[in-house]
Amino acid sequence: MTLVLGFIEFLNKEKTFKPKKKFSPGTLRYSLHKQAEASLTSGIKLSEAVKLPFNENLDDWIAVHVVDFFNRTNLIYGVVTSYCVPESCPTMSGGTKYEYFWADGKHYRKPTALPAPKYISLLMDWVEDQINDDTVFPTTTDIPFPKNFQNRCKKILARLFRVFVHVYIHHYDKLVETGAEPHVNACYKHFYYFVREFDLVREQEFEPLEELTKRICKD
Repeated sequence: MTLVLGFIEFLNKEKTFKPKKKFSPGTLRYSLHKQAEASLTSGIKLSEAVKLPFNENLDDWIAVHVVDFFNRTNLIYGVVTSYCVPESCPTMSGGTKYEYFWADGKHYRKPTALPAPKYISLLMDWVEDQINDDTVFPTTTDIPFPKNFQNRCKKILARLFRVFVHVYIHHYDKLVETGAEPHVNACYKHFYYFVREFDLVREQEFEPLEELTKRICKD
C-alpha cells in the first residue's frame, strides 16, 4: 500500500520524457481514470484492481489504461534519458538476444535498426499521435471506437513494453541510483497484470523480462 502511494506521488511530480496526456474533468475517461487510480491505492491486489468495473465498457477501460501507461512509460524513460544516448545505446535492444526494429508504415516502411533514443522518441510520437486522434481515441461517448481499436492498442502496448525491456536491461543501475526502481517495479506490475487480464500482449513478448516478471509479479 505504501509503495503504491509512493508510486502515485512519483508519477505526479516527476518530469516525463514527452508531455503528459491528460483527461478533461467531467468526461467519462476522467472518471474512469480516477477510478483506476483509486483502485491502486485501495489496498486490493493489482491482479484484482485491473479487472473491468461492473457495467463499464471494455474499450473505455482499455483506452484509459493505454493513456496512463503512455504517461508512465514516458516518466520511466525520462529518468534515464540523459544516459540513453546513441553512443551507449546504438541499438534498441534488450541485451544481446533481443533487438527491436522500427517501422511505422510512413517514414519507415521497412523494419529499420535505430539507436535506442531515436527508436523511443519515434515510438512516443507515434503513440501520442494516436491518442490525440479523436477517430482512434474518441473523447466523447457520441463518437464510436474504431472497429480495430483493440488491435491498435495491442500494438501500442507491445511497443511500450519494449521500453521497459530496454530500461530494465540497459539502465537498471540508474533506476537504483535515482531511487526509481521500486516505482518502476510497481508500474511494471500494473502493466503486466492489465495486459495479461485482457490478453493484450503476446506471451512471447515477455521473454526478455521473464525472470523479473517471476520475481515481482507474485500476487
